[in-house]
Amino acid sequence: RRYVAGGQCKSTAKLEGKVVIITGANTGIGKETARDLARRGKVVVACRDIAKAEAAASEIRAETGNQQVIVKKLDLADTKSIREFAERFLAEEKELHILINNAGVMLCPYSKTADGFEMHLGVNHLGHFLLTFLLLERLKQSAPARIVNVSSLAHHGGRIRFHDLHGEKSYNRGLAYCHSKLANVLFTRELARRLQGKSQRRAEFTANALHPGSVHSELVRHSFVMTWLWKVFSFFLKTPWEGAQTSIYCAVAEELDSVTGQYFSDCQPAYVSPRGRDDETAKKLWSVSCELLGIQWD
Repeated sequence: RRYVAGGQCKSTAKLEGKVVIITGANTGIGKETARDLARRGKVVVACRDIAKAEAAASEIRAETGNQQVIVKKLDLADTKSIREFAERFLAEEKELHILINNAGVMLCPYSKTADGFEMHLGVNHLGHFLLTFLLLERLKQSAPARIVNVSSLAHHGGRIRFHDLHGEKSYNRGLAYCHSKLANVLFTRELARRLQGKSQRRAEFTANALHPGSVHSELVRHSFVMTWLWKVFSFFLKTPWEGAQTSIYCAVAEELDSVTGQYFSDCQPAYVSPRGRDDETAKKLWSVSCELLGIQWD
């Protein structure tokens, strides 16, 4: 059980006066990440399901005594919702110190987002890509700031299929998830390179990715087989609290103040697949993502 639990964030860093956004923080590791960070500072819970988000936020407020746990609507499957969220946030909050791109979908039957993107790519990668783009200036103004992207060990099985990004020629729900998690790693790598190049001090902006571990959560709800396996082998899975530890570590650990463009698992650096270290693919994915979203991000 202790082996399965993995690493634990030991940092006691406070986030007094600081603001954190966590996407998908109404359940699973996102909720546990929000619960921990609410003991340290102000947390914005950004979720599609407002009722679930309010219930989670109410629970966290009662447990931590922190009334600065704010719920805002964000549907990562709709770029209009993402832009509306960013517009409201920027109007109401003058600072943003940590952005945790946590929300995700897994093993979805073939479907598309409101903008016509394949669901895994659209939510797990493009939605967070656009959100980060819209909030980046506020992060820069609040520096030092951190961007944390929740990826997965599944990125090892992914590849960026530029000829069929939206799975219209062939589609496998498991591979689609792997492709989107590889996109998270490549986005992190290219983002870190660009931020580092424009920053006078490397510590001003950092972007890191992570694998939370195999976690007993609602993420497998789209697959009957995986849901059954998760129940049968639950003893060998991390709890959401255990799965949240590396997200928390990447968000607050003092030793990561100047670490950027890295990939972590169990609160320590982890191996990245060769495809996840391909700078040319990372640059091309960046360019294609901008084109799909209709933005210019130089």
